[in-house]
Amino acid sequence: MPYYLCRIAGEDGRVDSRSVLAPSAEEGRKMSEFEGLLVLSIRRDWKRLGKQGFGLGRKVKDKDIILFNQELVALIKAGYPILKGLDAITARVKNVHLREILIKVTGEVKRGKALSEAFLPYEKLFSPVYTASLMAGEKSGNLAGSIGRYIQYAKVITQTRARIKSAMTYPTILIVFSFILIGLLVNFVLPNFADFYKSFEAELPWITRLIMAFALIMSRHWYILVAAFLAVAFLIYRLRRRPDFRFHLDRAKLRVPYGRTIWLESGISLFSRTLGLLLEAGISLLAAIGIAIQAVPNAWIVKHMEDVPDHIKNGESLSESLTSAGTFPALALDMVRIGESSANLQGMLGDMADFYDERVRGKIETLVTLIEPVVIIMMGLVVAAMLLSVYIPIFNIIRIAR
Repeated sequence: MPYYLCRIAGEDGRVDSRSVLAPSAEEGRKMSEFEGLLVLSIRRDWKRLGKQGFGLGRKVKDKDIILFNQELVALIKAGYPILKGLDAITARVKNVHLREILIKVTGEVKRGKALSEAFLPYEKLFSPVYTASLMAGEKSGNLAGSIGRYIQYAKVITQTRARIKSAMTYPTILIVFSFILIGLLVNFVLPNFADFYKSFEAELPWITRLIMAFALIMSRHWYILVAAFLAVAFLIYRLRRRPDFRFHLDRAKLRVPYGRTIWLESGISLFSRTLGLLLEAGISLLAAIGIAIQAVPNAWIVKHMEDVPDHIKNGESLSESLTSAGTFPALALDMVRIGESSANLQGMLGDMADFYDERVRGKIETLVTLIEPVVIIMMGLVVAAMLLSVYIPIFNIIRIAR
């Protein structure tokens, strides 16, 4: 989407210029006039050709989407029409990619499409849960309430992800700095000692010979290691885009002894929270279950839950259908069964999501506390082995010299 350079006149009579992101010059003029500005002329801004959605601007953060929806709810409650509200928000959005999407969505709404239909092509960014919430709000006549429930849902999901990232930050920094330290020793310290030992022509211990040979190879052929690392990273990136590789990778994750419960219970939490939100918005169970299944991040779990909608069509309850899938633990099935029998399924699903969120958070914190000493001990052993390989020959040389 191109930029247009507008010459505008303010209320005080001063003439100024500003760049506007718009699908056409006419749309750019309308956007400026909507803000109460007098447009004297408008033309393509060729100087900003390289800034049309490249780089970091193409990434839309979760907080940007939440902020957009909060502003939209506030304008709807204030009595603004949808189109006027979208125009007002689009003019203030700083993220280029999000602004492009909102401009296109506004154009589709002007052509007569519903808001949920206009956002449908951007489900990968806004998620199917969002478009389903919009559709439910449009059908019930309570769009602001439906979007408000989605905002609360998105905040919980975003906060959970942020907590997980925060918990893993310290171990990651520790591992990175440990590898940096080892790299400095291997590339700068050990090769100097290797040259020093050669001058004595003494027999070196096997550990010293092994580490010195490794250090010399690394210092002379480091580019081979870098090339191999980049090749492996590129291969993994390409393979992750293949559904069959992702399926086998996610199945392997569920075989990791301690990680299995974390990935499984986080998937259960996300499924429960999504399904509860959609049911609360007024969407039928059969329509909501497919969206909730796709919200699970593990492809292996999703594959085993594909038949759940068919079981529900055949008259089975949700708890019976999930039992047939064989992925949910007994406790989760019992909670779903209680929700069905008490006619408060969406409430029980929300409680179940909170329960498993707490369990996952506790397991991650425990895992982090276990990782930290293990990493410190392993790196300490590696550094100790390097130092011993350096100092043992020195002690031998001193003993021989005496």
